[in-house]
This record gives sequence, structure tokens and C-alpha cells, in this order.
Amino acid sequence: CLKLLLLLQIQFANAEDKQEFQKYPTKAGRRSLSRSISQSSTDSYSSAASYSDSSDDETSPREKAQANSKGSSDFCVKNVKQAEFGRREIEIAEQDMSALISLRKRAQGEKPLAGAKIVGCTHITAQTAVRHLPPPLSLSPTGVPVFAWKGESEDDFWWCIDRCVNTEGWQANMILDDGGDLTHWVYKKYPSVFKKAQGIVEESVTGVHRLYQLSKAGKLCVPAMNVNDSVTKQKFDNLYCCRESILDGLKRTTDVMFGGKQVVVCGYGEVGKGCCSALKALGAIVCITEIDPICALQGCMDGFRVVKLNEVIRQMDLVITCTGNKNVVTREQLDRMKNGCIVCNMGHSNTEIDVASLRSPELTWERVRSQVDHVIWPDGKRVVLLAEGRLLNLSCSTVPTFVLSITATTQALALIELFNAPEGRYKQDVYLLPKKMGKTMEDLIDKNVNKYCRY
Repeated sequence: CLKLLLLLQIQFANAEDKQEFQKYPTKAGRRSLSRSISQSSTDSYSSAASYSDSSDDETSPREKAQANSKGSSDFCVKNVKQAEFGRREIEIAEQDMSALISLRKRAQGEKPLAGAKIVGCTHITAQTAVRHLPPPLSLSPTGVPVFAWKGESEDDFWWCIDRCVNTEGWQANMILDDGGDLTHWVYKKYPSVFKKAQGIVEESVTGVHRLYQLSKAGKLCVPAMNVNDSVTKQKFDNLYCCRESILDGLKRTTDVMFGGKQVVVCGYGEVGKGCCSALKALGAIVCITEIDPICALQGCMDGFRVVKLNEVIRQMDLVITCTGNKNVVTREQLDRMKNGCIVCNMGHSNTEIDVASLRSPELTWERVRSQVDHVIWPDGKRVVLLAEGRLLNLSCSTVPTFVLSITATTQALALIELFNAPEGRYKQDVYLLPKKMGKTMEDLIDKNVNKYCRY
């Protein structure tokens, strides 16, 4: 029984004419979240097989007529018949998410989000299900509408977002975002939503950057909570989650041996630190690129050579981006890579690698396996591109449940704080999680420490 689900009343809903989306630009660089819903971490090899074995797998979910056990068709997923399978994945995830389970039990009596109507655009996984909703193949029987499936096109992605926002007889009063695309769409298409909205909770680097831009320009209409820069998100999710999932994603897609491989990691923030630590431990020869002098010095003192990408690109066996910026790896650098070089992204958006430039007539794309493409140059050189530049861990592997429990709990606390804040406490600006909520988070983490650590 998902009690927090009942408290949050998360709603994903109705439609607008599809033709509106044909007008929206489809350049890959214009959005940062398509990797999150279309390439969610439910795509582990074990679960992907069960998700896609349906005989009508090639049919777009938008063209299917589906209904859940209650007769509702207010959702769009790949195959609603797999709901029970999704429920079992949630039960596995719950076993290692004690912080979130503790918060859920605490909230049963207080019901701090009673009356909240939350529209969300985030990773649809078993872990986020424990926070608020079941993953796509398990939610229809619960009566919670969701619009998400593996393999969404650009048009599908924006269609799903619109179905979440444009709902007859229902309007969100809270926004839960991961990357800023939902917030962007509401500003562009449905600005009236902000008249009733009490706040935005954003967990990603890119999404927070977008919010600060809006605030600086005087265009932020409601208070926003910056979850990404909270200690719990930075020190646990960004570091430890990536430290484990980078190896998982690379092994599942390429079966590469890391020992002796020349690797360059672009960016030495918390994500880059986690990736470098894991690769170095398995014997890879790791160097880093970094523009921030403090982070660059940290990398140097951790034993990594700090380089310029242009100077080492020809020698690298593996190139990993971890910055959250765009065009970190350019077409010119892709042209100079050696045959067989593996390129992937562990940052935030799908714009770090200039994938759009690779979709040119002189280059040939060859699908090797799910999420693995060979991009072939006229001279026969092949570059191995993973997940088409989207997030490697969310596209090609799974992510550690325990760490995500901490991040999801932080998001839930941010929602509670914004929704219950007295009028006037928060202005139309971007805020960090207040200290009192941080103390609540510390108490919940302390229970995890007692569970996992033996003194």
C-alpha cells in the first residue's frame, strides 16, 4: 500500500491536439529530459525483456486502446498487462529505501500533502514509485494516470508532458520537475497554471540553472526549491550513485574490460568524482578535464592528470561526459577519435555529446544492440555511441536503490515545505531546503546508518 502516493495525489492527465506538437522544434538539444522518461532505469536487461516481449511491441502506445482493472484509460504505457511485474519490482526497491519508508510512515498520520495536486516529470522507475507512483507497468491498477514508455520519440516526449498538464477539470498546484522541461512547457503553453501553483521542486543541475535564469530575468512566477544543491543530493546521489552505475552501464552495453584502458572523464564534480573512482579501482588509466580551478585541483590531488580534451582525444579508449553543459564533445573531436572509441554521457542532459552532428549523410549508423550504436565514418572508422548520448546509467543499467531513497526523500520534504509554508515565507525566487527540513533528513538518514552500519 503506497500511503505517500495517496497523500501526494500526483496526477498525470489529458490531451491537446497532436498537431500542436508538429510545430515544436525537434532538435535533440532543445530538451534535457527525454532521456529520463523514454530511457528509464527500468531498462535493466532483466526487466527490459519482460517489458518488450509483447507481440504488439512495435505499435506506438499512443495508438493503443488500453484500460486498467478499474476501467480507466487515462494513461499511456507500453503494455498495461505487465502491471503485476512492475509491482514486484517496487516491492524489491522498498526493501532498500528505509529513509523514504520512514517518512511515509511519519506522514500517514499528519497527511502533510493532503489537497496537493502534483504534476511531475521525472524518471519513471521502481525507486521513484516508492516515493509517489508505481513505474509505468504497475500504475494503471492503482488508478494513478501516467504517460511514459521506453523508446519515446521527441514528439512523444512533449505529447506526454502535455497530457500531464492539460487536464479537463483538474489543475496542478505543485510541480515536481527533473531537468526543467515540465516547467518550460507550463510557461510556454499553460502559464495560467502558475496562478494556483504554490511552488516548483527541481532536482537537477540543468533544471536549477534554468530556474535561476528565470529568477534573474524576473520571470519566475512561484517559489522554487533547489534540491540539487542540497547536501544529501550532492554527497550521496551524484557521487555514490554514479560510482556504481557507471560500471554497470558500460558492462551491460559493451562488455569492455577496464584494466589498462585510456579513459577521459569530462568534468570533476560529484558525478565525475564517482566515475573516476570506480574506473580507477578497476585499473583504467584515467585523466580528467575541468574548467573550475577548485575541482581541477581536487582531481590533481586525487591522482588524476588534468588535461585538455583536444590534446588527448586521439589516444582515448573511452570518453565520458559529466558536466551538465552542451557540446562538451564536439563533432571535430568525434572526427579525431580512434577506431572503437566508446563515447557516453553521465552528466544531465542529452546535449553534452554533439549527437545531432553525427546524423549526417556521410556517416552510417548501425544498431548493434539495445542502446548501442556504431557510427561509421567513410574510411571505416567506428565510434561506439551509447544510449544516443542520453544518460548511460538510466538508459542502460539500473541505479542503486539505497542512494535514490535519500534523494527521493529530500524531494518529498521539499514538496511538504513549499506546500505548507505560510503565505509570504517564500517569494518568487529559488531556495535551498531550509535547515529544519535538513534536520528531518538527518534523522531519517540516521536510521539508515543504524540499519547498515555495525558499531
